[in-house]
Amino acid sequence: MIKFRAWISAARLRTLPLSVSGILVGSAQGYQDFLTTTIFWLAIVTTLGLQILSNFANDYGDGVKGTDNEDRVGPQRALQSGIISKKEMFIGIVFTAVLTLLFAIALIYTSFGREYFLYSVAFFILGLAAIIAAIKYTMGSSAYGYRGLGDIFVFIFFGLVSVIGCYFLFTKKLDFIVFFPAITIGLLSATVLNLNNMRDHNNDKNSGKNTLVVKLGILKARIYHFSLLIIAMTSMLVYLFFTYKSPINLLFLVAYIPLVLHIRNVLKINIPELLDPELKKVALTTFLLSILFCIGQVL
Repeated sequence: MIKFRAWISAARLRTLPLSVSGILVGSAQGYQDFLTTTIFWLAIVTTLGLQILSNFANDYGDGVKGTDNEDRVGPQRALQSGIISKKEMFIGIVFTAVLTLLFAIALIYTSFGREYFLYSVAFFILGLAAIIAAIKYTMGSSAYGYRGLGDIFVFIFFGLVSVIGCYFLFTKKLDFIVFFPAITIGLLSATVLNLNNMRDHNNDKNSGKNTLVVKLGILKARIYHFSLLIIAMTSMLVYLFFTYKSPINLLFLVAYIPLVLHIRNVLKINIPELLDPELKKVALTTFLLSILFCIGQVL
């Protein structure tokens, strides 16, 4: 039971709602009755697999490199605790990667069948890229999370790929207007990562994990943080400007209230370690925004 709880902890369930936000937003634009489709649910399962894979790999990579130590802020990691061994975590990573790839293949076949072979190949390559990106964030000597590139990959895969990719799975076409919600979800996801890195700034710097926050310094990282939020909120307003049809389309603006409150809180917090509660708030607010956006699109 103790080991089971350690695996659940390593999966970091609190990160899962954020990971599916892009799927919700992309699906709502692609098909009105998306909740009844196999494509949607396979996309959800695949995305959850990718997020859990990333969490396992992050636990392993930071644990092996010594970044997870007694100075780390936040809950103790599974590998750090010693409850799960390096070998067991590595096996868990391989198993999750294979299972996620199988779900991705099922998703691709369900969407494209045998009619759209080139689309299938392109999305298969994209799926492999997503799996590799999930693993390489902290694992290996060339881990991009240790070179300040995590924000870019989060923006691409949690925003552009998630939203636009899911929209394409339904419609088999691209539309420029879809890029605006994709940018919003991608930037809000990067905001959560930036919060995490601001919180861990001191320990990351001492451990040689050169996140973007370590490279920028806390002051510039805070300016960057506010920029991400403002651009994200503005991008969705641009989408609203081009697509507005009825007052129900305004529903997602409710989620702007906690985002503004979050900006106020970050302005008040001067000790990076005290930013930890804000991670959950922004992640859940992004999930809330995606749900409200879906309701505004399908009703």
